[in-house]
Amino acid sequence: MTATFVGIPPFPEAAREAAGNAQLRHNLRRATHTIRDRRAAVVGELDDWGRLRAAGKAIKERTLRHLDVHLERLEAAVTAAGGHVHWAADAAEANAIVTRLVKATGETEVVKVKSMATQEIGLNEALAEAGISAYETDLAELIVQLGDDLPSHILVPAIHRNRAEIREIFLRTMADWGRPAPADLTDEPAALAEAARLHLRERFLRAKVGISGANFAVAETGTLVVLESEGNGRMCLTLPETLISVVGIEKLVPTWDDLEVFLQLLPRSSTGERMNPYTSTWTGVSPGDGPQEFHLVLLDNGRTDVLADSVGRQALRCIRCSACLNICPVYERAGGHAYGSVYPGPIGAILTPQLHGAGGMSAADAALPYASSLCGACYEVCPVAIDIPEVLVHLRSRVVEGPGHRAEKAAMGAAGWALRDHRRLTRLQRAASRMRDLVPRHLPGPGAAWTSTREVPEIPPEPFRDWWRRTRGAAAGGAR
Repeated sequence: MTATFVGIPPFPEAAREAAGNAQLRHNLRRATHTIRDRRAAVVGELDDWGRLRAAGKAIKERTLRHLDVHLERLEAAVTAAGGHVHWAADAAEANAIVTRLVKATGETEVVKVKSMATQEIGLNEALAEAGISAYETDLAELIVQLGDDLPSHILVPAIHRNRAEIREIFLRTMADWGRPAPADLTDEPAALAEAARLHLRERFLRAKVGISGANFAVAETGTLVVLESEGNGRMCLTLPETLISVVGIEKLVPTWDDLEVFLQLLPRSSTGERMNPYTSTWTGVSPGDGPQEFHLVLLDNGRTDVLADSVGRQALRCIRCSACLNICPVYERAGGHAYGSVYPGPIGAILTPQLHGAGGMSAADAALPYASSLCGACYEVCPVAIDIPEVLVHLRSRVVEGPGHRAEKAAMGAAGWALRDHRRLTRLQRAASRMRDLVPRHLPGPGAAWTSTREVPEIPPEPFRDWWRRTRGAAAGGAR
């Protein structure tokens, strides 16, 4: 089961509260517009962006169709390179495996590379229950952890915080976790980064165990790949004696040639850069160089169920670039916390309900497919062409098919009955025109939710078919 943010209400209620927070809206608008403008500039430089996007989609689709073959190939390559592969069916099994591996080293502290997969399964909390402290080393993740906060963005987890808030967090809590922040700390970015660097350096030099995710796993060689912008990830991947990587089974690419496509797509779509500042790769273990023990935990956690859905499985193409969040008008106003999951924004609205969906959607999950205006901006910027609006509509149909939606199902059934026969539809239109003055502007009962933000369309005094017959007559062939 994918971890959710405990205490956060379903999206409509959480979004309503977030939209009233002027500071949050200011922080989000400034950050998302900066990132989206940078992305647009570097994408516009490439004449073949459309072909790259199509290639990324095709590679992901082909890999997902033959995922079983590629997973076995990856396992064999990792094992041949001196690594150990573990299979985790769900979050509980993955957490148990990682906890056991850390305990086997005798350590009670680990350093972590930013990882959506470990957030998804609630690994930090599981390790804490076992007496193991997990320290985030990505700057934004560090801010979230020190602030006892929750991530709100895939790429920039602390996007909802401004510089002044970050300074206060560092001054208030950094000493409780290790090296304190300087007493004269300012909110200048360079000063904040330096305080974080000095604080984290102690962790890096002391840590014996590192935990990571991976952006990609290359099946042909067993190589894992992490892209990051700070270098903190590379410290986690190279300094500890033991490295444990938790990776979703959909992160595979078959070959290095396939990886090359994504190394062009991801930086431009995520940070608006032509090339990623730090791209770290590791293959098993190398004597005398880097971690001497490597464990790969391959995580399912609902992904196989998603793969079985011919429409919904395109969500598994996601490369976690966050372009859809940065362009989404709903995310910009509601923020990431409103989605109640580690996967916010448009991609979260289709991924989270599906990962949870095997046992039926909860009320919180069922609300997410409606957290969209279906404007399509997310599809336009997605580097692997995930048709998020299509999946949203698909998931809405699944919600309606579930229990508790009898009124909506009845209404759709009545509409279908009327639209299947043109004579029946004509009679109903004429009846509606005669009673147009009796139709309320706001519907009662189940229809109240729809008309709370919309007006009932005005019914014309004469149906179109009658108007056509009266004005065109037999010369136009009449109208049925």
